[in-house]
This record gives sequence, structure tokens and C-alpha cells, in this order.
Amino acid sequence: MGKALDGIRIIDMTHNQAGPACTQILAWLGAEVIKLEQPGSGDVARVVQRDQDSDSLFFLVLNANKRSLTLNLKTDEGKALFKRIVGESDVLVENFSPGALDRLGLGYDVLAKINPRFIYATIKGFGTYGPHSGYKSFEPIAQAMGGAMSVTGHPGGPPTYNWPAIGDSGTGMHLAIGILAALQQRHATGSGQQVEVSMQDAVVNLMRVAIRDHQRFDKPRERTGNQLGTTVPGTAYLCHPGAANDYIFIFVQPQMWDAFLGVLGCPELAADPRFATADARWENREALDAIVEAWTRTRDKHDLMRLLGDAGVPSGAIQDTGEVIADPHLREREMMVEIDYPPRDGVYHTPGCPIKLSGSKVDITAPPQLGEHTNEVLRDLCGLDDGALTRLHKEGVI
Repeated sequence: MGKALDGIRIIDMTHNQAGPACTQILAWLGAEVIKLEQPGSGDVARVVQRDQDSDSLFFLVLNANKRSLTLNLKTDEGKALFKRIVGESDVLVENFSPGALDRLGLGYDVLAKINPRFIYATIKGFGTYGPHSGYKSFEPIAQAMGGAMSVTGHPGGPPTYNWPAIGDSGTGMHLAIGILAALQQRHATGSGQQVEVSMQDAVVNLMRVAIRDHQRFDKPRERTGNQLGTTVPGTAYLCHPGAANDYIFIFVQPQMWDAFLGVLGCPELAADPRFATADARWENREALDAIVEAWTRTRDKHDLMRLLGDAGVPSGAIQDTGEVIADPHLREREMMVEIDYPPRDGVYHTPGCPIKLSGSKVDITAPPQLGEHTNEVLRDLCGLDDGALTRLHKEGVI
């Protein structure tokens, strides 16, 4: 069997994180992704937080399995070549500021006439319509406006930014789903369409449980730190030797209480009226949490996770980023992989594809250097010969 998305060609006009996260996962699944970049500069992420004389790690972890084409869309010839590529492609993905492609004369209405089967996918901070549609956004703004910051943090503390990029990469994953749906609908109807995901919308979708709670209790969801609901134990506990990330999260549902007490080595607590029921454990959570943490502080977090896991009690060692990179479980699942990128000094580590298809193995390849595939793409899709390519390079079109 081939790749799941074999035969799908995507023009990737995205930059930074949200768009590239979308197109990278589609590339992993087998689509041909042509990253269209400005000659001489390319995706701004190539230079963000650069640590070597090479493309930055920020760029590399979001652009594997792609090809790079440089094309100056401010030139008439660049626009003409772009339209020819659109005629040979299936999807365009862009996350420019509102109206940017329309101002170039390359909006959806124009491209749909060139290729009626074309799917035009866009990410905007607040979408293309609505009162805030003209505003720009970044990750923390999407989290703020989507409600995520309001429920993140400790009681009495300020709203807190959530580091996992639910506004950027989360939006990219939503857009990838929309593109796949549009491709399936095109298969049935023969027609393309526009696909849009705003960063605020994506965060709101991920906030559905907190929005449910607002309606349950008729008030804004409060910040609760690490406590998950009213289940006790149901928070993070300090472990040995007590460094910054020496914690384990333990979540003991009522049916697991006896099994947990067996691991804890305190079966007598089953008869303690303070902890006899889930409601009692919640009312006496400070006393119970103190007992649990007195136990966890004497043990390594990974050893504790094995003990609890073997007993059927959900828990997770709180791993720092170095532990995640080295995690043997993630390595075996090819969720942490090593990539050799020649311009860098040695290999780098990056998350692999989280979607596992039994009939479509994902092989992760190095991200493209700027313009690496320009000549071959224009030869294959536009029929240009060496003389034409040489001229276009000299004139700054490619």
C-alpha cells in the first residue's frame, strides 16, 4: 500500500507555527507539500531563535517532509507561474494577515476559476468575518480570547498562559481535519471549496468542558491549579528527591480506591470515616493529600508510576522536556525521532507523527533548505527548461 494521501498536492504558503503544523501532518500522511517561500528570505521561522548558522530548530520541527519552492508573487511572471501551479494542485494553505492574497489578486475567487476542484484553506486569528475579523493574533491572544487563560492557573492567582500551543498547533490540527473533509466532499461532488479555521474558534472548541461547567454552575469556571474536579487523590504530588519536576499526577476514581490503598500500604484508611466515600475524601482533601504526599516524597516518580500502573491506578510522572526526548516508550512508538539536517552540526530531535496508520507508515524526512526544490518543481509542473530557470533566478522571480 502507498501513503494515505498519495496523489494530493498542497501549496503551503504558511509561516511560523499554526499553518506549518497543519501542512506538516498532511505531508507525514503522504501528501506532496510544496512550501512556497519568498526568494532570499523564506519563512520567517527559519531565523527565529536561530542557534547555529542554519535554519532554526523552530522551523525544522514544523517543516519535515516538505519541498521548498521560492517564488516572488510581487512580479507578474511569479504570479503567472503560481497560477499554473494552482492548476496542477489540490489544496492551498495560507495564514497571512487578512486580505493579503486578495490584494495580490490571488484570492479564492480567482484561483477557483483556474481550478474548480481547488481547496483554499486559511487560518486567521479571528476569521474572515465577525467584528474582530481584521485583527491579528498570536498564541496567547487566541488563548485569552478563547477562554483558556481564564481557567489556567492557581486559585487566587492571575490568568496563566498555557505553554502547549493550543492556539497555533491546535488550530493547525483543526484545519487539517477541515482539509481532509473538503477532499472527501470533492471526491463526491467534484467541486472544491474554502476551508477556514480561526485561532479563537479552535481554542473555544478545546474549551468545551469548561464552557459546560459555566452552564452547570451558572458562573465562570474558576482556576483550580492542578486539582482535577473533586476527585481525591487528583492532583500532582512531590516525589524524591524533590527537584523542580519531581512530581507525579495521581487520579484515583472511587472504584480504584481500594487498589490505591494497597499500593499506598495503608489498607486501614478504608475504615477511616474521613475517607470512606468520594464526598468525604473531597471534604478532607488536605488531610488525604498530606498522607499521599508523605508517601510520594520518599519515592522516585517513575517507580511510583510503575507501581500504580501495575495496580490499575492512573498516574503519570511529570516529565521535563529532556525526559520526554529520552522517553523509551516514545522512542519505540517513533514519537520522538532523530533527523539529520546537513546544514546543522549533527542531528536534532523532533516529535514524530502522532497518527499511526497500519497501512501507511510515516517516514519522516529532513525539512527543505530554502528553495531546494525550486528548479525541479517548475520543471515538473510548469515545463520550464534550464534556460528559463536561469533567467528567472537572475531576475529575482524565483
